[in-house]
Amino acid sequence: MSIYQKFCRETTDELGRLQSIELDYPDNFNFGYDVADAIAEATPGKTAIIWCNTENESHTFSFADIRAYSNRMANVFLSAGLKRGSRVMVVLKRHYEYWFAAIALHKLGVTMIPATHMLTVRDYVYRLRAASVDAVICTPQNETPEKIRQAVGQAGLSCKLWCVQKDMEGFCNLTAEMEAADSRLARQETAVSDPMLLYFTSGTTGEPKGVIHDFSYPLAHIVTAKYWQQAEEGGLHFTVAETGWAKASWGKLYGQWLVGSAVMVCDFDNFDPRQLTSVINQYGVTSFCAPPTVYRYLVRKGIPDMPSLRHASTAGEMLAPEVFRRFTERTGIPLSEGYGQTETTLLMGNLKGYEAVEGSMGTISPFYQIALQDRDGKPVPAGEIGEVVIIPPENGRQPGLLSGYLDNEEQYRHVWRGGVYHTGDAAYMDESGHYWFHGRFDDIIKTGGFRVGPYEVEHILMEHPAVSECTVIGVPDTLRGQAIKGVVVLRKECAPSRELELEIRDFCNKKLAEYKWIRAIEFVEQLPKTISGKVRKEALRKG
Repeated sequence: MSIYQKFCRETTDELGRLQSIELDYPDNFNFGYDVADAIAEATPGKTAIIWCNTENESHTFSFADIRAYSNRMANVFLSAGLKRGSRVMVVLKRHYEYWFAAIALHKLGVTMIPATHMLTVRDYVYRLRAASVDAVICTPQNETPEKIRQAVGQAGLSCKLWCVQKDMEGFCNLTAEMEAADSRLARQETAVSDPMLLYFTSGTTGEPKGVIHDFSYPLAHIVTAKYWQQAEEGGLHFTVAETGWAKASWGKLYGQWLVGSAVMVCDFDNFDPRQLTSVINQYGVTSFCAPPTVYRYLVRKGIPDMPSLRHASTAGEMLAPEVFRRFTERTGIPLSEGYGQTETTLLMGNLKGYEAVEGSMGTISPFYQIALQDRDGKPVPAGEIGEVVIIPPENGRQPGLLSGYLDNEEQYRHVWRGGVYHTGDAAYMDESGHYWFHGRFDDIIKTGGFRVGPYEVEHILMEHPAVSECTVIGVPDTLRGQAIKGVVVLRKECAPSRELELEIRDFCNKKLAEYKWIRAIEFVEQLPKTISGKVRKEALRKG
């Protein structure tokens, strides 16, 4: 029995498809004690993490190791004055110390603020000030300590600074302090309603929002791990994500340990598809999750045999149909797409027991009650685009959904207007009950009296062999109100030309209904993006 079953009641049909799931947890539920330490107590030798890097180092950590190392770190933090309610920024890339630090901070009721080493000094200053950070734990690599030191000075804060693995000027060596600390820790008082995680999510406009999740958040990832990623008891799950992003919470810790799977971690800087497939085969990875970009590279470079792999999933951006088909043909494993936000856990997915449908977000997770609504808050029929909204349960408590925005009650009230949570994302449901993503609800293009989701046009545009990346926007048009414009990054071997523009338009428009036709194409060197990789369409619309 996996430990997740202590905290939920689930019903499935004869095909293993999830029909309903309800959580049951105490008021002081804490993932550090009630999951990580509980597994260590019951099965101390059970594998929690297999870690490797590009220097051919590798380590396997049992749950007994996680308990000991996290307790040692927790004692270091306590000695430094951190306590329940403190806030600590963690910039640890894919170093194994991230898992020790995360569990240690959770045990103390300290709010963890994951961040990426790719941030600029200005980015760090904004986050440090906004969250009034008490301490920072960082990697010694990529000039991160220097940037942190500058940012703390500019922010005017007196933060405790730790660096792992080595001595760095202005930083305490957390690794050395951890090794000297006591491995015993008495349970600290925490509440499930305490803030556990604070993610700064980069929107396409304005400064990043601080998304707060409480201590029930890990349990909401049971569905993510078991029914979408299909991580399994005794298996090894590998999600390609850096720990600064919410995707790491989806695939590198909470749900996977809850359902009994170890996590595979490959500590790398530069993505190499051959390296990833080598890791999958060397360590016997059973389930794999990565953004579509990774699968695109794998398809282009050639996919080797991966005999241990039983399931593959993807999310985060558009997946070209060609990639889905070629990966499935080569491996026999259909790619299961999923959908959610930093503010949520998995909302929709091609779930266990269902046939994965190419290009579809799948069906609604039974963990949530979800509807599609028009701008007036009315439900839309099948086949019509609406906004994805979450209807709260009768008791008003929806685990997995953010508990607030950092110092922004107005924004929180705005997303909850009308008594439902507004994702801001557009989708439609087909007659079979599958959902199809259409971008941000505000990005819907109104052309000639029709409403067109940019995603459906982008999907076709990506099929052209010359297109590397693309997006679609609406631009002013005297005849139609708005015309559909494609913005395209070409593959390296292709050069922009009027002839190529016409060829791409003709290729796409033959596959699109006339009201969805692309009327113009602009070739660009790169698309404007947020640091998390979201295309800033507003910047393109402003020209």
